Amino acid sequence: MEKAALAYRNEDFMNSDAARELRILSEYLEPLYRFKKFNVRNTITFFGSARIPDKKNKSKKKADALAGLTNYYHDAVLFAKKLTQWAIAEAEKSYSEAFSHQVFYIMTGGGPGIMEAVNKGARLAKGRSIGLNIALPYEQKPNDYQTPELNFEFKYFFMRKLWFSLMTRAVVIFPGGFGTMDEFMEILTLIQTNKMPQVPIILYGKDFWRKTIDFSFLAKSGVISGEDLKLFKVIDDVKAGVDYILKRIKLK
Repeated sequence: MEKAALAYRNEDFMNSDAARELRILSEYLEPLYRFKKFNVRNTITFFGSARIPDKKNKSKKKADALAGLTNYYHDAVLFAKKLTQWAIAEAEKSYSEAFSHQVFYIMTGGGPGIMEAVNKGARLAKGRSIGLNIALPYEQKPNDYQTPELNFEFKYFFMRKLWFSLMTRAVVIFPGGFGTMDEFMEILTLIQTNKMPQVPIILYGKDFWRKTIDFSFLAKSGVISGEDLKLFKVIDDVKAGVDYILKRIKLK
């Protein structure tokens, strides 16, 4: 008689409805294991469109629609590079083993566009960075710049969102679509309802965000308070953004 497979190696079972709880739990425990292994305690999370390309790589089809947004790719590279350089320099000053390489790690959704730019910036700074990829039918393909040992693939959006927020000490949101809006609003809601500590939040790109969401109207309508407008800062310059974060970030 052929030897039976161990339960956790039974792919039919592990991919079935009956094992959903195990899949969810594994998307918490396996990343936790790797984060501990690499001493990842603090992250700065970047969100932004998967569709905004590097100027050099944009197709003719995309050129017209994204002509006004391609500069954000370059800014995202520079933003992440400067933050990672600082994170490595601060680790070198520390005598604690907790910060053996860098005091925080850049974290993205791991895909193309702005996510690629951010991981690229961290790589250019000779730092490590995290990519929280997710299985999607299109657009989501792991970029080449995230650190291989910190490259993750999720099935469940809500588990991926947990890791986006759990260790983050600051959030930077570049222009993006539904996914970017979803992550931004979720972070704001968690902070507004005291479900996570308040962290510095930057909306990068004044012109884009001014046209996209009328925050003042929301406050005037009473659906949010005037104080809620202080939960984030709209910034249009990399240096100003880096300075804003470094003056307010709190590491653990």
